[in-house]
Amino acid sequence: MSVLSRFRLPSRRWAFPVVLAMLASPAIAADKIAMRVEVFGMGGMHVATDRTTIEVNGNSYAISGDLKTGGLAGMFQDFQSHATARGRLTATGAQPEAYSGDVRRDSGERHDKVDFRAGAVAAGSSTGPAKSPGKSSVGEVSAAPATSAAPPRDAVDPLTAYFLVERRLGTGGDCAISIPVFDGRHRYNLQFTDAGEQTLSASGGQHYSGPAKACKMSREKVEGYPTDKLEMPKRGTIWYARLAPGDLMLPVKLEMVTDIGSVTGHLAELHGRGADLKFPN
Repeated sequence: MSVLSRFRLPSRRWAFPVVLAMLASPAIAADKIAMRVEVFGMGGMHVATDRTTIEVNGNSYAISGDLKTGGLAGMFQDFQSHATARGRLTATGAQPEAYSGDVRRDSGERHDKVDFRAGAVAAGSSTGPAKSPGKSSVGEVSAAPATSAAPPRDAVDPLTAYFLVERRLGTGGDCAISIPVFDGRHRYNLQFTDAGEQTLSASGGQHYSGPAKACKMSREKVEGYPTDKLEMPKRGTIWYARLAPGDLMLPVKLEMVTDIGSVTGHLAELHGRGADLKFPN
């Protein structure tokens, strides 16, 4: 996610051309999937673009996620995040080995790292934005000294957390799962519950039309860790569909409540594993 660690779909007349594109277009790489999700806020205003890349090589995986504000939202707040995770695949899941996340919001920055292989070394550092006395910025990166802590037992990074759900659904499971997450500074649980099979229709900015698996998500704080605002959604619903061959179901729509308001994300582009989709704007 980014999911958001991972935040960021026209009529059925597009369905036939899309299917033809999937069948006729060569994959950019058999073990690589690249996705772009456009994120919209109140009144349908475009607020951000989220890009995710998933690469699988044998029993190892690597994920990168980039989220950047855009449109009118970018004029009011410059936000960018870049995160990477790598690890190894298990039978139906994934075990992270390393994670790094860099967040920049206006004049503030935060850098987090976790070494899951050592099982005892995790470091996060934060520097706060300059601000005038008595003023604050909504969702600003808080100032904090570098921290060091051991990754909690069985915890994963934010990117791997959403990847686990995608693999679980792609291998025939449901989305009823609780995932402990640690990013080097923040610790929380992502609680997923199954909302059943649904049929999405192309409308209201959504391009994908067809069957989807709906999963509800909520973020639960864990006491004893920093409580500054996160880029990760607080709660919402994600709709997944099988868009390419293999062991993953991928998000086509997201409705999320974040620390700065409600947003909706729509899949806009996907390439890899035989799929070559780019929906019209």
